[in-house]
Amino acid sequence: MAWLHWGGYIYGMAMTPNPNTPDVRRRRFRPIPVRMLVPNIITLLALCAGLTAIRLTIEGRIELALGAIVFAAALDGIDGRVARMIKGQSRFGAELDSLADFVNFGVAPGLILYFWKLHEMANVGWIAAMVFAISASLRLARFNVAIDDPNKPAYAENFFTGVPAPAGALCVLLPIYLALLGAPEISSRVIVFYVLAVAFLMVSRLPVFSGKKIGVRVPREMVLPVIVLVIFVIALLIAYPWHVLSAGTILFLCSLPFGFRSYREHERRAAQATAAASPAPAQPVPFAAPAPEATQDNRPQRLK
Repeated sequence: MAWLHWGGYIYGMAMTPNPNTPDVRRRRFRPIPVRMLVPNIITLLALCAGLTAIRLTIEGRIELALGAIVFAAALDGIDGRVARMIKGQSRFGAELDSLADFVNFGVAPGLILYFWKLHEMANVGWIAAMVFAISASLRLARFNVAIDDPNKPAYAENFFTGVPAPAGALCVLLPIYLALLGAPEISSRVIVFYVLAVAFLMVSRLPVFSGKKIGVRVPREMVLPVIVLVIFVIALLIAYPWHVLSAGTILFLCSLPFGFRSYREHERRAAQATAAASPAPAQPVPFAAPAPEATQDNRPQRLK
């Protein structure tokens, strides 16, 4: 827009951009490959499952709500792997995944627990549900920041800092699994403390084994056994969902000390390797007294 002063008035004149000038060329958006959309579609399907779990909880269908959360966790576990396999990673996908995880594994489990049992504790139960949801959001925010940490050691790639949000969501629902199995009723106070404990594990600095390096390559002779094992686990989950979820949650919680111990062992080995690779400090030279200077005798020959 060019401006002309004429007789005390200002007139605006729009200038048509010259297409031959590189500074004023219109930005042209390139088409997005389909492989960039596939991980985002999987993430949106997981978000739909989490929102559906909230609706099913309000309607009193707790079992279906738990199934929706498990389905969302399964989709969350494969969207990142699919993105890396087809090279469909993007900053947009990472942000969308974090927002979906907050709803699926922060808001939805908290509401499920509140409508199921925590409402008996009135405000205390609601505070526990909110603390869990907030802890999930903090955990996800810290994960996004830690991705770009240049000082992160190589061995830390196989560990999470704190319990990840999907695992925390499946763990915090353990009282419902046990209730569906016919276990003795658990007090609301105990459930409140358990929810707060899981929330603390999510925001803690506890190293948790991630398993990112598992399943990258499968030996040729193990392909068929692995396929059969996966089908067997899925069949068990469908036939005996509450047994499998309860056993898996308990095993995961029992494995946390071993993950911490493994991380410390890697940390100790890295410190020893660094100390061995660093050059030894130079030894200080002991102080030596200066040698006396030789004096010249300038007296005449006859006086010597």
